[in-house]
Amino acid sequence: MVKRGRIVAFFVLLVLLAGTVGGTAKSIINDIKLGLDLQGGFEVLYEVQPVNGEKITKQTVANTAEALDERINVLGVSEPSIQIEDNNRIRVQLAGIEDQNQAREILSTQANLSFRDVNDKVRLDGSDLVSGSAKQTFNDQNQPIVSLKLKDRKKFYELTQNIYQMAPQNQLVIWLDFEEGKDSYEKEAGKEDPKFLSAPNVNKPINSDEVIIEGNFTVEEAQNLAKLLDAGALPVKLEEKYSTSVGAQFGQQALDKTVTAGIIGIALIFLFMIVYYRLPGFIASVTLSVYLYLVLLLFELMNGVLTLPGIAAIILGVGMAVDANIITYERIKEEIRVGKPIKSAFQAGNKTSFLTILDANLTTLIAAGVLFYFGTSSVKGFATMLIISILVSFITAVWGSRVLLGLWVNSKLFNKKPGWFGVNKKDVHSLSENLDTLDLPTKFDRVEFAKNRRKFFAISAVIMIAGVILLSVFRLNLGIDFVSGSRVDLVSDQPIQTETLKKELDDIKLPSDNIVVSGEKSNTAVVRYSDDLSKEEIAKLKDHFKDLYGKDPSISTVSPVVGKELAKSALYAVAIASIFIILYVTIRFEWRMALGAIISLLFDALLIIFFFSVTRLEVDITFIAAVLTIVGYSINDTIVTFDRLRENLHKMKRIKHPEELEEAVNKSLRQTLGRSVNTVLTVVITVIAILIFGSESIRNFSIALLVGLISGVFSSIYIAAQIYLSLKIRQLKKHGPIKTVKEKKKWSDEPQV
Repeated sequence: MVKRGRIVAFFVLLVLLAGTVGGTAKSIINDIKLGLDLQGGFEVLYEVQPVNGEKITKQTVANTAEALDERINVLGVSEPSIQIEDNNRIRVQLAGIEDQNQAREILSTQANLSFRDVNDKVRLDGSDLVSGSAKQTFNDQNQPIVSLKLKDRKKFYELTQNIYQMAPQNQLVIWLDFEEGKDSYEKEAGKEDPKFLSAPNVNKPINSDEVIIEGNFTVEEAQNLAKLLDAGALPVKLEEKYSTSVGAQFGQQALDKTVTAGIIGIALIFLFMIVYYRLPGFIASVTLSVYLYLVLLLFELMNGVLTLPGIAAIILGVGMAVDANIITYERIKEEIRVGKPIKSAFQAGNKTSFLTILDANLTTLIAAGVLFYFGTSSVKGFATMLIISILVSFITAVWGSRVLLGLWVNSKLFNKKPGWFGVNKKDVHSLSENLDTLDLPTKFDRVEFAKNRRKFFAISAVIMIAGVILLSVFRLNLGIDFVSGSRVDLVSDQPIQTETLKKELDDIKLPSDNIVVSGEKSNTAVVRYSDDLSKEEIAKLKDHFKDLYGKDPSISTVSPVVGKELAKSALYAVAIASIFIILYVTIRFEWRMALGAIISLLFDALLIIFFFSVTRLEVDITFIAAVLTIVGYSINDTIVTFDRLRENLHKMKRIKHPEELEEAVNKSLRQTLGRSVNTVLTVVITVIAILIFGSESIRNFSIALLVGLISGVFSSIYIAAQIYLSLKIRQLKKHGPIKTVKEKKKWSDEPQV
């Protein structure tokens, strides 16, 4: 008898979920803070250096960060990010800032104001000013000036009297950030644009506590100077080690494209799941929608900053959530095929799939955790979103899907209707046959994996040797993240001609021979410099091309020191992730499986590197994120295979011949191949959607993922499982028969000797 109450409960839950998601999703999305790459903005990494040889302490850095915060308040940025890194570095992120040149100037200027005579002797400095008294005003000729108030009127009177008596050299020279041993009035006095702010003649002693600074300022320059002086002088010198500025139009374009790509990719996944798995596929689509909602909700509650790689992580997380559903549904289908009633099949499938899903998710979490620890700001954001995605996908796929599907199963509406679960009636065996799920035939029963392992070892070795040779010839096309330098991204409404752009760069005395024009309408261009541009050069580029194209260019610079550090951190990340994965797989399975898994991971990572070397695609910091993501996905696939292999071995209990081991490996690979293909297919769908419709700035990231996903299937089948098989056969030949299940001691009340 059909229990209609369960069906009603399902639809009530569905309406509640739809109402909650539909009613709050828009406000949640609007409240999420967008990163620089999605709304434009400015990011800079400063190294704090002493001005006069003083030691840099934690307190010095903290004070500097506070001073920077005060200056940012002057800029009017609503939610800046200021982080202290490595004890002597400060990373500043200003999303949505419009005048990035002004921001860079205000942040980096020390603002040490000093009043000197023509012999460069200090007479007054910033400590003599009344805090917050600086303001921009106008003189009698309506020229912009800056007015200041002094703490001691008498002190200023005595100073001007002294300067007056120095005639004809009676100039009071006002400096901003005077550098001892480098700057002097004598050197600057004859220049058209001297470094000092002004040098008025003192024609009589001045009995006033107000000082006027005139210096042929524009209104904006005078306003900035007043703001700087009010915010206070920095106690140190700041040297730029890394910076990136993203034009607003780049950010909006990237956001629109990537969201569109995500919608297309996820819609295709929903369609695939419903067509292939029927009712469970529909349930999966519901829980995946809830997953997306919960990920965004948690991220908003954490006050996280959403970046372009973060959106990619959400979309990839859909793949992880789908994988958990596929593992469960494939298990349920197997239980239905051996003849179990729908309810029993549902319960057994959920039970047997749980540990497999747990192992697969934990190993991916390891890679994401390492990525978070060693990553830079944008990569940390990707890792954070990936961790949240994995945790939420586990909850929605394991618990949410079971609750919703359980309502339909327990309603008994689909009893004796296996087609609703993607199982053809002719494939269902009678329960009286007493079949085990491990004995079911598969579509791949004619495929021989184990006996051909030496061929595939040889193929893999040839690929690796060829890759090493090609890598030594072509090397990697390293981006500025790793080799230092500068990258300028330009966009125009009209096609950009290479020669015309080259001439424009020559005109502003910033020539470059490394210019690449791209885009469907040839309206985007990338200009590279081997050196990291100074802030003055960056300002010149931004002003020139904003005037020329009407759009702010995006400019990134990386110093040689930071480039080396990023490369080192990347190697550490891959190495440490591998070590943790080996330990986990060894504890949960055995060391031979761990060794096979890690060799297959290295194969995947190296294949991506070789592919990028040959194709000359640029390797940037997101490439490392892609490699570590593939490490997670590849181990996920391998874990599922090893989990099934362990089941098959336990059923055999005792192995005496190599052929038995080969048969166990063959059966396990055949039984999990369908799941592997389906899982990779769903993730590949999302990656291809990002690749085709997403932003160009993560295109190489998407390509790396695509190559890695395909490689991951190959390595799980033909490397990981086969290495384990070879090592196990060696153990069998050396030590004799292998017990695959520990025999429990029989209890006896007889006397023990």
